[in-house]
Amino acid sequence: MKLTRRHLLGGMAGGAGLALMSAKPAFAQSKSIRHFWWGNPTRDKRTFEVIDRFQKTHPDIKVSGETIGWGDYWTKMATQTAGGNMADVIQMDHSFIHEYVSRGALKPLDGYVGKAVKLDHYDAGANAVGTIDGKLYGISIGSTSQAIPYNIRAFEEAGVRFDPLAWTTDDFAAICARITEASGGKMTGSEDLSLYIENFEVWVRQAGHDLYNADGTLGMTEEDVRTYWEFWAGLRGKGVVEGKDATVLLDKAMSDLGIVKGTTAMTFRYANQVGAVQALVKDPVGAAMVPQRKGMSWGHFVMPSMFLSLTRDARDIDSSLTYINNWITDPDTIRVLGIDRGIPPSKAGRDALEPTLTAVEKNVVSFFGGIQGKIGPTPNPKPKGAGEVRDAFMRAGTEVVLGNVPAADAAGQFIQDAADILERARR
Repeated sequence: MKLTRRHLLGGMAGGAGLALMSAKPAFAQSKSIRHFWWGNPTRDKRTFEVIDRFQKTHPDIKVSGETIGWGDYWTKMATQTAGGNMADVIQMDHSFIHEYVSRGALKPLDGYVGKAVKLDHYDAGANAVGTIDGKLYGISIGSTSQAIPYNIRAFEEAGVRFDPLAWTTDDFAAICARITEASGGKMTGSEDLSLYIENFEVWVRQAGHDLYNADGTLGMTEEDVRTYWEFWAGLRGKGVVEGKDATVLLDKAMSDLGIVKGTTAMTFRYANQVGAVQALVKDPVGAAMVPQRKGMSWGHFVMPSMFLSLTRDARDIDSSLTYINNWITDPDTIRVLGIDRGIPPSKAGRDALEPTLTAVEKNVVSFFGGIQGKIGPTPNPKPKGAGEVRDAFMRAGTEVVLGNVPAADAAGQFIQDAADILERARR
């Protein structure tokens, strides 16, 4: 997967912000910062346009943009962190922010709020997840929730009618069978989501608990893991979800998703990513909730889709903060970014964005509004070691998918491995 790019952009022009910024003189660039994010074709295009616009209003600051796919992002991030060569500004995820704070890899931003960084327009609590031990390490750049993108044409051709905000796992299984049969097996109902811990998290929360307890120990149970893998094994055995060869490709690029290739009608993503899926699919794409387990709690929750963070290795803090502030206050920047990184966590941002939304984006915003009465509380923070637990989940699940280990045995082993990982991380 060769997605790494380096992009140097420059120019001269004017721009406006929610808080009016003074004009910069047009002289040779004398400052330089790096911005590193995980991306996809849609996100990368939007981000480089933002960089271009920023440099036109700040011609003295050169921004180097670096992007790579999710699966390789954290490997490269770990390498840069160990080598003391992190980018100045990075995109950070809620699954990893505690780990990088514990490593001392991120700088707290509290001393800059209200000065170089304006957050007074943000929704109350928008930055709660990015605040750790009372200090702000990650500024939310979008809110999102879990979603099942689905191919509307495939559903219609199979005669499927359903409520995307009120369907069950039984409905999901029946729809997978219906679509597979209607297509003559050319398209299965869904990707096999056995290895998606992000989808599994909804399963766990529907049972009334979180992946992790407040003290950083495991909240998920062996039963949670076993029943989840057995559910998908049942669909796999009936041939109504994508086959094992496609399933064990971990952290797929957007272009490798079954819904994009036309081999499945559904997948898992976050709501803010539905537009990026649509950009790669000719058929119209809808958004549904993760199916509900009958008689159980709501599993969805609203969360920051991602953060902007200032790293320990940032050399030009002032320029980095100016860049970050542009992302969260400038209406033109907000409009360019759209909802690919989530719905703006401020009324001012949403108002700036609303007139520019495409039909798909309006549907995503509508979906996001529709789930508000069907979400649970924000989960406990993911502790240090959560990223390694995620890897262990995929490894153990792969053995189940390949038929090498029964789900019950793999679940027990995974729970023990995960507990050991968290225990080591606390030392």
